[in-house]
Amino acid sequence: MDCVKIGQLIAKLRKEKKLTQKNIADALGIQSKTVSKWECGLGCPDLSLWPELSTILGVDMKQMMEGEITSNKPDSGNIDKVRFYVCPTCGNILVSTGSASIFCCGRKLERLLPKDVSDAIKITVEEIDMDYFITFDHPMTKEHYISFVAYVKTDRVFLNRLYPEQSPTCRIPMNKGGKFYVYCNQHGLVVYSDQALNQAVKR
Repeated sequence: MDCVKIGQLIAKLRKEKKLTQKNIADALGIQSKTVSKWECGLGCPDLSLWPELSTILGVDMKQMMEGEITSNKPDSGNIDKVRFYVCPTCGNILVSTGSASIFCCGRKLERLLPKDVSDAIKITVEEIDMDYFITFDHPMTKEHYISFVAYVKTDRVFLNRLYPEQSPTCRIPMNKGGKFYVYCNQHGLVVYSDQALNQAVKR
């Protein structure tokens, strides 16, 4: 470990959080002079302190131990590059509009990669007022269910959360030119084009 780099990073992150050395020390149950030594590069935190220290400073522990935080490229604002993540532990659904390091329950999550629509869940679409009412041919059991559906268009993401044993239906705005995503906990993420939605509409 490069104690000088790590110390400089700890000092930087601490100041960003508007914390004093005493605040850090009290939270970790150590003396303020110990934190001062870290920031001066005269030593590194004990291994037992890293998990809590990274939580206090709000950063990834691995990157902090390397003394350098890797920044993502600036978000271009292109909603077409939306990425979905699902935590395998708690089931949280997270969304980013570009490259990102996403963590949940202590794990780094990998983005969900959409599968070809030929493997998709069969859908039936009805036009109601200005919405699509979509019904999925899906069992929706406790072991096998759709976790979420999302419609992505221009600058918006319409996200619907579904639950086991719930009716396999959702309602989304009738906007042309978007993409419709469905995530099943067993079969993964599927994307439908606007054309595929139109073809599924009951005539």
